[in-house]
Amino acid sequence: MGRKATRHRGCRARLALSATQVVRLDQQAHAARALWNLLHELITTSGVRRPALSYLDREIRWARTNVDWLGALPAQASQAVLKTYHRAWVSCWEGRAQAPTYKSRSRTVPAVDIPQARDLHVTRVHRRWGMVDIPKLGRVRFRWTRDLPGVTRGGPAGRITGARLIKDALGWHIVFRSEREAHVSAFRDWTDSHVGIDRGIAVPLALSDGGTYKHGPWLTEEEEVRLLRAQRQSAHKKQYRRQGERISKRLRAVYDQIRDLRARAKRRVLDWQHKTTSAIAKAYVLVSVEELDVASMMKSARGTVDSPGVNVAQKSGLNRAIAGEAWGRTVELLTYKTEDQGGVLVRVPAPGTSLRCSACGVITPGSRESQARFVCRNPDCGWSGNADFNASRNIDQAGLVLAAAAGRAVVGQT
Repeated sequence: MGRKATRHRGCRARLALSATQVVRLDQQAHAARALWNLLHELITTSGVRRPALSYLDREIRWARTNVDWLGALPAQASQAVLKTYHRAWVSCWEGRAQAPTYKSRSRTVPAVDIPQARDLHVTRVHRRWGMVDIPKLGRVRFRWTRDLPGVTRGGPAGRITGARLIKDALGWHIVFRSEREAHVSAFRDWTDSHVGIDRGIAVPLALSDGGTYKHGPWLTEEEEVRLLRAQRQSAHKKQYRRQGERISKRLRAVYDQIRDLRARAKRRVLDWQHKTTSAIAKAYVLVSVEELDVASMMKSARGTVDSPGVNVAQKSGLNRAIAGEAWGRTVELLTYKTEDQGGVLVRVPAPGTSLRCSACGVITPGSRESQARFVCRNPDCGWSGNADFNASRNIDQAGLVLAAAAGRAVVGQT
């Protein structure tokens, strides 16, 4: 028997804006950031303990009436800033998060929230482009990348609940928030449809059935050369910049080049991860992965002055490689995609998965000959093969045990 469940998803698309529209959206984003800072200054200097939402709302209405530049921000976006800031303090008061802080111009991602979807009027123009109404901006084109619920005829059922405008190095994008009624089937028989996944560097994803998912460099050779040149230029120019001095136009242009190239690489990473995780979620019912503490794995080996670290350069390179693979995001994508397909994702404890022989289940010292080679030293076994494949088989076997122990026993077994 299946059940119906509400799914909240986001769909990001690139906006096609004119130069004037970009300036107006930049003004809205700066006004939203400044409004957050004004609210923070009001709370920290007024002495009012745990102010009510209505008190902050009155202050915002007064500010929008008397401060001209706040008028660039739509009223709905102002209320969204207010509610987000108030929720941040509520989380702090309840001990679930730290207190909110000021948002600096250089470190804050420009963003404007559109909390209500009634005025968006999203329509599809043709195969590649759609149209959307943005407050104080008008009708704007956006790149159509996937079907939106309630918009595409014959597309997914549901509705758009709001949107958020975000700017990165590649320009302004719109993220549609959608609500879908998904029919989730009961957990299917995974007797012949289960897989374990080992995440790595040389082989990004190694599957227990022998398959692998690989990718090439995220940047082309020409782009790598441009990135290295820009990084050297920025390091050279910063040598002649005094502390507290404003960034020159030339240095800012170099920073823009670096941000643009890194944004391209990130978009390619996301594209590969989405396509790969979608294929895995459709092919397997039970997906098992290692429960890795990625933050601890990426700790610096530099050490201290009294106790300096060893192999610092090698560890730094490994940390960059791990960060480039974005292992945590891969698991997040797999989690909701397997659930949408009626499957399940199981997190397996990491200790022993790469040292245990998947054939005999025994950990024998010296079996891991190299990073890519595994030879079981158990006299009664002697299995040999790829180390990533061996680890993925161990993960798959442990995932089956954990899934059965959680009450989702394999169909046909007792």
